[in-house]
Amino acid sequence: MGVNAKFKDIVKISTYDVVKMKAIAVVWAAWYLFRQLLKNLWTSSAKATSATDGNPPGCLTDASFGQHSYIKIKGVKLHYVDAGPKSKPLLILLHGFPDCWISWRYQIPELAGHFRVVALDLKGFGDSDKPESTYNYQITNIIEEICEFVSILGYRRCTLIGHDIGALIGWFIVHTNPDIVDKFVSISAPHPDFYWDTIPSSYKINSRWVEFCQLPFLPEKSAMDEDLKLLNLLHSHLGKSVEDQSILAAYRYSFSRREDWIGALNYFRVLPFWRLRRKEVYQVAALLIVGNKDNAVQMESIIKSCDYFEKFAIKIVNDAGHYPHQEKALEINQILKNYLIGNRAQPIEKKVQSNGLVNRMFGAVSSTVFDAVQKTTNGITSRALNIGQNT
Repeated sequence: MGVNAKFKDIVKISTYDVVKMKAIAVVWAAWYLFRQLLKNLWTSSAKATSATDGNPPGCLTDASFGQHSYIKIKGVKLHYVDAGPKSKPLLILLHGFPDCWISWRYQIPELAGHFRVVALDLKGFGDSDKPESTYNYQITNIIEEICEFVSILGYRRCTLIGHDIGALIGWFIVHTNPDIVDKFVSISAPHPDFYWDTIPSSYKINSRWVEFCQLPFLPEKSAMDEDLKLLNLLHSHLGKSVEDQSILAAYRYSFSRREDWIGALNYFRVLPFWRLRRKEVYQVAALLIVGNKDNAVQMESIIKSCDYFEKFAIKIVNDAGHYPHQEKALEINQILKNYLIGNRAQPIEKKVQSNGLVNRMFGAVSSTVFDAVQKTTNGITSRALNIGQNT
């Protein structure tokens, strides 16, 4: 299949919506500058960002997680952590925003006994290159680079696990290149057709913030304001323990300069403009995970996203927010191992009407996983499975 054919279902939002977003961005620019003026009038000096000593925190270079390696694809250097035997199937981990490979610190050692686990620093993040042009972050470029990355590692297929923006990219890969994905796990991220339109207004990274990100320079400055307040807010799930504080220090190091934010914010300057044209349901098996206290995701958008798959499972994690793989690491690790490796359940046949899918799932999502939904003309024939059945 040619490149153009693979990407034919990636469609841009309407010109009206594009112009509207750009116009609103100008309003937010005026508001931000006005606030900065008032702040400067009322305070003697702005609080500066804490300086770093120039050396990365130990956890970012810890070889116990795996081998730190680099690869250049289309002139862009990508950093990744490689763990597990190269003879095992490949598992790719894609982090979210604002994050890097260390997001998967709890999953890498657990899964490396069963897979060759590769935790990638997405372009624009961590120790990967951070080109400034938004062209480098066009979704078609990102897809091609990750698919080439899989090929260069010596594989034709992989299991793909993503969180947040990393999961959003994963959705595009499943749609355009299903032949390279064995199984897909999306954590805290609905389908691209719902992702940008359903972000709760109470969350910091909401539609207003996305509009603000369309501006040059100011979003980077805002991210650096008040001693990296945005970073600290988005990683408020990290506690006061020595381990959590060392991880927070790693994040602060990774985003300590303006140029560390440019590439990361460019994803928000590009991805909100793209959707996927609906086609037949995906044949790739998928697991969707979300915390029941995730204030960045509407639960209904996750459940509606299941409709895109022939075979799926969904897991709602109790007492978890936007980072369930960190907040409830032991539980998530067990869920992942059961889903990716296990083989313990028999299907239970049950037929329901398609218009009752959302209500049916809401009634049991706290403890039940729904898998292998098979569409029919007049309804949905579903098989509710425990995670662990081979698909």
